[in-house]
Amino acid sequence: MVQVRSIGAGRVYRIAVTLLGATMLTAAMTACTVKPQPLGQVELGAYAADKLRRVGSDQPLPGPRIDLYEAFARALKYNLDQRVEIMQTAVRARELSFASYSMLPNFVANSAYAGRDNYAASSSISVLTQRQSLEPSYSQDKNFVYGDLSLSWNILDFGLSYVRARQAADAVLIAEENRRRVVSRIIEDVRTAYWRALTSERLASRLRALEGRAQTAIGDARRLYADRQTSPITALTYERELIEIRREIQRVEADLLVARSQLAALMNLPPDLPFRLAEMEGVEAGLKLGVAEADLVRVALENRSELREVAYRQRINAREATAALLELLPGINLIVGGNADSNRLLYNSNWVGWGARASWNLLNVFRYPERTGLIGAQDALLDKRALAVTMAVMTQVHVSRIRHALAMKEFETAAAFRQVQRRIVEQMRASASALSASEQTLIREEMNTLIAEVKFDLAHAAVQNARANVYASLGLDSFPLATIDGQDLPGLKQAVRASWLGIGAVFAEAPPIPRVPARSPLMLRH
Repeated sequence: MVQVRSIGAGRVYRIAVTLLGATMLTAAMTACTVKPQPLGQVELGAYAADKLRRVGSDQPLPGPRIDLYEAFARALKYNLDQRVEIMQTAVRARELSFASYSMLPNFVANSAYAGRDNYAASSSISVLTQRQSLEPSYSQDKNFVYGDLSLSWNILDFGLSYVRARQAADAVLIAEENRRRVVSRIIEDVRTAYWRALTSERLASRLRALEGRAQTAIGDARRLYADRQTSPITALTYERELIEIRREIQRVEADLLVARSQLAALMNLPPDLPFRLAEMEGVEAGLKLGVAEADLVRVALENRSELREVAYRQRINAREATAALLELLPGINLIVGGNADSNRLLYNSNWVGWGARASWNLLNVFRYPERTGLIGAQDALLDKRALAVTMAVMTQVHVSRIRHALAMKEFETAAAFRQVQRRIVEQMRASASALSASEQTLIREEMNTLIAEVKFDLAHAAVQNARANVYASLGLDSFPLATIDGQDLPGLKQAVRASWLGIGAVFAEAPPIPRVPARSPLMLRH
């Protein structure tokens, strides 16, 4: 009886120690509750300084002048949006690699140590007589080490991993299409910003040359009015015309100055970095875009990244139906491995074991109809999205073609107006030299000539923008991704120039666009 009470007291003591330890652990976990820790001002300042230092540190500074092809090359190589898409594609490729490893079997090594303060002894009691048949004995050391090295392969998991890997491969293709879309947008923005920034440079230089003369002419007009050497209405009308012309120039200048900052941002250059743009020779040649009207929509639907992305997502969803069917099947797990145990009482301390196990989650049978219904709804959604994208692409192609034709007409009108204005100012200069025309009249016509030049440049930039919109609407790769990756800036510039001239040679003289009623059979066919 004494021995029984001693054993009971020891058990109570161990229980009390266990409860005390659990209480202390709970108190420690409560004291270690995590609270939000916002970044301090010093940390925020260091973070901002680091990003400001790194935002454009890995690119060479531009030369004295940047031409259009260098602007393309710098945007493609250093634009941060494009780099984000590159990293996004790299992440998807890593996910694909990880998904491929999921198809391999599990090769697991286990090792453990176990110990206790007394032997794991036991005795046997007869089922028939309820008497102890053996004295207490043990077959395990107090302390021992055991381990195993096993290879297991679940056939069902292999099938699911294969389907997931195929879906990850489609995700890589989606990331590449997103990058194509970003590259196309960057090229379109660079082309538009370049020509507008070049127009801004031309305007600034000529405006500075005329600003002083215009101010002098306004002063002369006011002096003539004050001295009563001319009629008040004539002097004031002349002054009003000069001010109106200058105000229009300043309004256009304010709009164009933004294009320079936009171009710098696209090339990942600081907005305040001084750089000059190179005059492009022969830009007026080959501006007309020639593509057969019947082929435009077909080319766009085959090449637009938005429609390809939806097609890949539909393929991913179709493979999700295969995954749902595989999850409905029972899983079979095959196991083989070696084992070792340091227990000296074992007769065989090293052995090889094998086995097989089948498991089946019966609830998957009830979940399968809902799962297939969800997959079907997602497929219907993607199909409607594909139709919506198709209509959007058709509309963009049609609108971009019309805008290009209208921009060409405006460009031709601006060119004709500039030519006439140049002839007028030449006549005025000759008249001013012969003293048959006043200096004020000559300055007014020179400012009108400046306006004509600016409008011509803006019309030319609009044509370039409209043509870039046509390229973007067709989904044509002006610069394939393989051309961009792995090249330095000079090599990329040459590749960009060759690719740009090559894609431009595809287009010939454009036929006139027929005037089509709003709901004609041609529109319905498109």
